[in-house]
Amino acid sequence: MIRKLWPYARPYSGWIAAGILCSAMDAIFQLLIPLVMSDIVDVGIANADQGYILRKGVLMVALAMGALLFGLGGAGFSSVAGMGFGSNLRRAEYEHIQNFAFSNIERFSTASLVTRLTNDVRNLEMSLMMSMRLMVRAPVMLVSALVLSIRISYQLSSVFLAALPLLIVVVVTILIRVGPMFRSLQEKTDALNLVVQENLSNIRVVKSFVREDREEEKFAARNQDLKRTSQRAFGAVVMNMPIMMLIIYGTIIAVMWFGGRMVFAGTLEPGKLTTYFTYITEIMMSLMMVSMIFMMLTRTAACAKRVAEVLNEEPAITDSGAVREENGFAEVQDGGIDFAHVSFKYHQEAEEWILKDISLHIEPGQTVGVVGGTGSGKTSLVSLIPRLYEASEGTVRVGGRPVEEYTMEKLRDAVSMVLQKNTLFSGTIRENLLWGNPEATEEQLWEACRAACADEFLSRMPDGLDTDLGQGGVNVSGGQKQRLCIARAILKQPKVLILDDSTSAVDTATDAKIRQAFASELGGATKIIIAQRTASVRDADLILVMDGGQIAAQGTHAELMENCEIYREVCQSQEEGASIDG
Repeated sequence: MIRKLWPYARPYSGWIAAGILCSAMDAIFQLLIPLVMSDIVDVGIANADQGYILRKGVLMVALAMGALLFGLGGAGFSSVAGMGFGSNLRRAEYEHIQNFAFSNIERFSTASLVTRLTNDVRNLEMSLMMSMRLMVRAPVMLVSALVLSIRISYQLSSVFLAALPLLIVVVVTILIRVGPMFRSLQEKTDALNLVVQENLSNIRVVKSFVREDREEEKFAARNQDLKRTSQRAFGAVVMNMPIMMLIIYGTIIAVMWFGGRMVFAGTLEPGKLTTYFTYITEIMMSLMMVSMIFMMLTRTAACAKRVAEVLNEEPAITDSGAVREENGFAEVQDGGIDFAHVSFKYHQEAEEWILKDISLHIEPGQTVGVVGGTGSGKTSLVSLIPRLYEASEGTVRVGGRPVEEYTMEKLRDAVSMVLQKNTLFSGTIRENLLWGNPEATEEQLWEACRAACADEFLSRMPDGLDTDLGQGGVNVSGGQKQRLCIARAILKQPKVLILDDSTSAVDTATDAKIRQAFASELGGATKIIIAQRTASVRDADLILVMDGGQIAAQGTHAELMENCEIYREVCQSQEEGASIDG
C-alpha cells in the first residue's frame, strides 16, 4: 500500500525531509537541556560559581529557542506535506472514479466512495502529518535518552529495562484488539452515510409515503451501531494511556528509591539523579507516543487499504482498442448502427442473460422505436451503443466500426443519450444546457429549447435561462426537467440520439411536437426512441419489439399491427385506455 500511495506524496518529498530533520533537531535540543541543567546543579551551584551558572543559563535559553524554532518548522513542513498529499490523493482517486464503467461503480456504493474520498483520505493526511513529527521525534528521544541515561548510571537503567517487556506486551495486546475494530469502524461509517444519502436524495418519496419515522429509526439504528463500534475501538485505545502511566510512575518510583540510596551512598550526584529522572520520563513518554503511533497506523492501514481498493480497481471499459489514424483517433462518420449476434449480462459469472443473440441493422438517419415490457432489455440494448456497458458476446458497430475502435470520448461525443432518470445539476438552466455545447450562443440555446418545447415555461420565468434550478433541478417539474434534458441533448448535435423513455412525463401533444422538431434540428442523426406509449413510435422508420432480452419482431407500425401479436395487443390496450379516459 505504501508503494501505491507514495507517488502522491513524492512531490512533497523535500518538505517531508525538512520536517523530519526539524523534528529530529527539536528532540536533540530538548535532550541537551537536562545535561546543561545537571552541570548547573553539580558544578555551578555546588561551587557557588555565578559566572558558570550564567553561561550555562544562556546556553539553556539558546537550546530552548532552538527547540522552539525547529518545532515550529517541523509543524509547518508537516502541514504542507500532509495537506498536499491529501489533495493529490483525493484528486487522483476522483479522476480514477471518472474512468469507471457502470460495472465498476456498482462494486462500491456511492456512500462508500464518498467516505473513501473524504474521511479515509483525511485520516491518511493526518497520519502523514503526525508521523513526520511523532515517528521521528519519539524514536530519536527514546534512543538518545536511553543512551544518555545508561551513560549516567548503568545500575539505574536496569530498573527501566526490567519494565520495558511489560510495556511491549501492553502495546501489542491493545494493537491486536483494535485492528479489526478500526476496519469495522470504517464499514459502519459507510453504512451510516448510505442511509443519509438515500434519505436526502429521495426526501420527496420519504415524505409522500410519510416514512419519516421509519427513516429516523433506520438512521438511529445505524448511528447506534457506529457509536458502539467507536466506543469499543477508542475505548481500547484510551486504555493504553492509564496502563502506560501506571507503568511509567511505577518505574519512576523505583528509580527514586534506588537512585536516592545511591545519592546517600555517594555513588551518584544529585544533579545527575535529577537529569536521570528527566530522561526516564522522556523514555517513557516516547514509548507512549510510539504506542499511540502504532494505534494510529492501525486505523491508517484500514483507510489506506480502502483507498487503494479504489485506485487498484481496473476500469472495465478502456480505450486500449482505439484506432489511431493520421489526424488522431478514429471519428464516428455517421449514425449507422449494427448489432452482430450480441449477448449481454451484467456480470460474467451471472447465469441469466439480459440480451440474447441480438442482430440488428440501423441505417444512418433512421428513426427507430423500441417498445417492450419492463425488464425486456430495452435500456440495456441502447446502453451498449455508447459503451456504457460492454457486450459480453458479439460485436456492436457504430459508423461502420466496432465501438471498441473509438476512444470513449470520440464515441460518446457522437452519441447523445437522455436517460430514464433525468438528471440536472445545481446551477442555472443555462449552465445545464451548456453541457451539451459549451460554445453555444444565446440563439442556439433558445433554438434547442424551442425544439424541446421548453421555451413554453422558460418564457414565464423571470430570469429565463439564468433561473437557478436548485439541487438536482428541484425547482422544475418532471416534464419540464425532461424537456430541458432533451434540449441539452439536441445542443450536442449528435450523430445518434437516444431517448430512453424520456418523454413519459409530457403530454402526447408536446411529445408529438418534440418528435417533429427532431426532423428539422437533427435531420441527419439516427434517432432511437424507447417508449411505453406506442403513439410515440408510430411514425418511426423501424420499430423493435423487445421481449425476454430478444427482438421478438421488427418492422413499421403497419407491418407489426399485421404480423406481431404482442405489438397489436399493446396498441389496442392503449387505444382502449385512451377511449375510457376520453
